[in-house]
Amino acid sequence: MTTNPVAPPRRTDLGRVGTATHNYLAPLQRGYRADEAAAVARVAQIRRGAGRPIDALPELWGLTGLERLYPQGRTGPSDSLAENAMHTAVTLWSLHQQSHRDAGMHRTSGPQLGGAVRQLMPSDDIDEPLRKRFVRAGAAPTFDILAQRLREIVVLLRREAVPLDYGLLADQLYRWQLPDGRGEVNRSWGRSFHAYRRPKSTADGAAADQTDSDLPGTDTDTDKDQS
Repeated sequence: MTTNPVAPPRRTDLGRVGTATHNYLAPLQRGYRADEAAAVARVAQIRRGAGRPIDALPELWGLTGLERLYPQGRTGPSDSLAENAMHTAVTLWSLHQQSHRDAGMHRTSGPQLGGAVRQLMPSDDIDEPLRKRFVRAGAAPTFDILAQRLREIVVLLRREAVPLDYGLLADQLYRWQLPDGRGEVNRSWGRSFHAYRRPKSTADGAAADQTDSDLPGTDTDTDKDQS
């Protein structure tokens, strides 16, 4: 890729997993939006892993940025929970970003999962089938099932070009796997769902995000993939 190799500034409000995810996605997203061939090809490859376990596709080894979890090299045991979280966040983003050239679907300080789902609904009503999808994600009994259910939601977010903060999502996916972490993450998703308020005007929303997202783009022959 011809993107700047210098890592973007570290996000101080993210943990180790979220920071590694953000620092990997930021230049890749820029390259994809600039239609750089290497970035477009990389995103298409990564997209195959969306919603699938980290060990399901060996061909993705070395493509999802997991080395950023170990900036000093692998001097100790691997952190499988962190790897699961980053792999899931990166592959879901690649599905989310598909076909969007003028919109960055990873948006720093963007909505978290609950707020993004609520954004898909009418401002004065609840879309019950969509609410049930969201509830099913929160009730996932295993991490692999959670990833599959998040994939279903991401497909809907992609259709409406609703972004997510994938660094934050990666941190949440890491905590979800820890003892007592699932309840904490579910509470956060639920609060963000209830707290979301639609902007007063679309102009206000556009003005707030000139740097990373405006309107959905178009697909190209080199970037079409089954989802």
